[in-house]
Amino acid sequence: MAKSDGAAYFKRTSLFWIVSVTLGISYFTCIVFAPEKIPFEYLGVFGSFCKHLVDNYADIMYKGWWAALAIHVLEACISLRVCSTKGINDTATRFMWFVQTFMFGFASLGLLLKYNPERPKHH
Repeated sequence: MAKSDGAAYFKRTSLFWIVSVTLGISYFTCIVFAPEKIPFEYLGVFGSFCKHLVDNYADIMYKGWWAALAIHVLEACISLRVCSTKGINDTATRFMWFVQTFMFGFASLGLLLKYNPERPKHH
């Protein structure tokens, strides 16, 4: 969804990152806030490892979840700043970058950082 107008430039992150980050954050959230809902015994070695983390490091995992949230908020705010420096002024486009970066972190922010509005596009 990249438009030719630099003020409205937006590029969706890849499906790989959308699925990976969504599943990872969802699983992490379940481990932290509802570990009783996860069938660790059916997940093999990974399940045993996660059960160990829940049983022995729940407080660190809880703090880690909040740290991950804070990092995503920070990245989303940085995306707004980067939009300004790259001349992306359209409000709706800036909002899409903010939301996408909040949800998918550096997978989105990296696309924005790579965008060079001065360089002509060759298709």
